[in-house]
Amino acid sequence: MTNWRLPFTQIHLTGRELDYIRRVMESNHFSGDGPFTKQCERWLERATGSARVLLTHSGTAALEMAAILSGVGEGDEVIMPSFTFSSTANAFVLRGARPVFVDIDRRTLNIDPQQVAAAVTSRTRAIVPVHYAGEACDMDALEAIAREAGVMIIEDAAQALLSTWHGRPLGGIGTMGAISFHQTKNVAAGEGGALLVNDPALIERAEIVWEKGTNRSRFHRGDVDKYTWVDVGSSYLPGELIAAFLFAQLEDAESITARRRAIWDQYHAALEPLEQEGRLVRSSSRGNGHLYYVLLRSIEERTEVIEALRRKGIFAVFHYVPLHSAPAGMRYGRTHGTLSVTDDISDRLLRLPLWPDMTGDDVTYVADALAAALGAPLQAGTFER
Repeated sequence: MTNWRLPFTQIHLTGRELDYIRRVMESNHFSGDGPFTKQCERWLERATGSARVLLTHSGTAALEMAAILSGVGEGDEVIMPSFTFSSTANAFVLRGARPVFVDIDRRTLNIDPQQVAAAVTSRTRAIVPVHYAGEACDMDALEAIAREAGVMIIEDAAQALLSTWHGRPLGGIGTMGAISFHQTKNVAAGEGGALLVNDPALIERAEIVWEKGTNRSRFHRGDVDKYTWVDVGSSYLPGELIAAFLFAQLEDAESITARRRAIWDQYHAALEPLEQEGRLVRSSSRGNGHLYYVLLRSIEERTEVIEALRRKGIFAVFHYVPLHSAPAGMRYGRTHGTLSVTDDISDRLLRLPLWPDMTGDDVTYVADALAAALGAPLQAGTFER
């Protein structure tokens, strides 16, 4: 089925996207680092408190830049959850470092600080918390571990724009942070991302890495009379068309987030009876309303439910295959501990459709279809968070 009644996600259009794209066409500046790129970066600096934001063509690119700037290399280790996308690990593997996968907290599905502390060795160079579903990791605990170990924190905040930890914007807490504007994210441009540089000492080199290893940014500011190749780098800038679309989205980011949180709340209320009857466990990660998930009884039940929802035109999906069990994860990384929570959650998690233009009736339709797919009530206490 391709014509979904309720697709998993859908970008909310603000109505200004075409106007801004037209301005790019009229200006004839299509390459990176144009006026809309700069407006996006200034907006993100204000929203996150970062010292410098560099727009990138993807969240993956932002992570790769962070890995270069971190200085990790052959023999170094980087601690991260296994319950994340491949880009989190790939960025560091490309620099020769080894990902060390640790388990997640059963309640938040975020990296478990106790497991992080136990995994630190003399080879550890960075900790990479992933703010799953826009829900903040325990940054106080992670910062304490990082200070004790003398390592940096690089936040994978791909899903976490406008989420906070005790009032501190996610992505703006660690030494660096990475955000994604992929089509599945709250604020989206199809593709796109941003590197948040929170340590001012890294800004100059970050601009060089961003500009293909050249000091072109300094040249444009008039600091040097010509630019040349001075360091490693790559082509990380997005085109100005992407930046124009993105800026229209960023201008409405607060209202988009508020609407997603409202839909999250509607799901949470609608599914409460199913949780009370023991049919499922509801999401505990509201964050910025990035996604709503439920935990089912088994991977077999989840497969059956996905198919039942599909027959009613509802596109619901599972999420990550844990990196520690993936072929590349076993080749390039290592695990610390059993990762039993990661394995369990990965098998049972189901993500429900959520986007800003969903209606209350849409949420009710999904909740009713999910109830029907689960059949008779199960015994209370069957599930464990």
